[in-house]
Amino acid sequence: MNLRPLCLVFSNMVFLSTVILSGCATSPNNAQPETAEAEDFNDPLEDANRKIFDFNQIVDRNVLVPVAKAYRTVLPDPVRDSLRDFLRNLRAPLIFANNALQGDFEGAGQTFARFTLNSTLGVGGLIDVAGRWGQLPYHEEDLGVTFGVWGIPEGPYLVVPLLGPSDPRDLVGQVGEGFGDPFNLLVTGNPYTLYWIPFVRGGVSGIDQRSRYIETLADIERTSLDYYATIRSLYRQRRASLVRGQRENLPPPASFSRNDNPTMAAHHSPQTAMASESKIVSGISW
Repeated sequence: MNLRPLCLVFSNMVFLSTVILSGCATSPNNAQPETAEAEDFNDPLEDANRKIFDFNQIVDRNVLVPVAKAYRTVLPDPVRDSLRDFLRNLRAPLIFANNALQGDFEGAGQTFARFTLNSTLGVGGLIDVAGRWGQLPYHEEDLGVTFGVWGIPEGPYLVVPLLGPSDPRDLVGQVGEGFGDPFNLLVTGNPYTLYWIPFVRGGVSGIDQRSRYIETLADIERTSLDYYATIRSLYRQRRASLVRGQRENLPPPASFSRNDNPTMAAHHSPQTAMASESKIVSGISW
């Protein structure tokens, strides 16, 4: 039996229980009018979230960014693009399932066509034939977005150690996809039992995405008066746009842990992303 997913679920449950209980333990007498702004952003655990955010920033600056820079230096652009296309192709069954669960059968058909073309003509997904020549661009879907389409509320904003911005709805979705990913089930089950491959896949995916946003996130951090609030706003805006089915002009992903679509935001400067964000979110200045 593969115990790794169970360990992930247990650790996430412990984390959620801790932060929720810490929020519930706050005395009602401590509720002051000045907390209204935090409630507007649905961030009742802001103090704990900021501490975890600071920890994640230390890891990001001292580990992830140097590794991402080395990755970008060692591997030429065509190799990195092929690796990204391959990783995206592995997610196609999950994207297809989420399209179908959302009732987006047109999107499901496009995902199936992409997977078929890229897995055959694209040499197992190393070349995005469907996107480059077939007018079937990659689109992002996950179980957290599906829950949102179903009307399940996102819950309070959370910052998860190492994983970054999230919320209970997205966190449950990530765990669910960890159990249901066909590729992970294939390589970790009999006869292969290659338990290390999903960890390598996740690590390479995160490093690849982080390498594509080194300058963008650095500029956002430099121009933000409150980087935590900016990241929180970008994350919530991005996820809300995906739930609404708006896949164009997405802000940059606020977390290196997700296999998001970098091509959408690559054509927009950090100032453009923050300007579009400020139209939606009030109470934050950069």
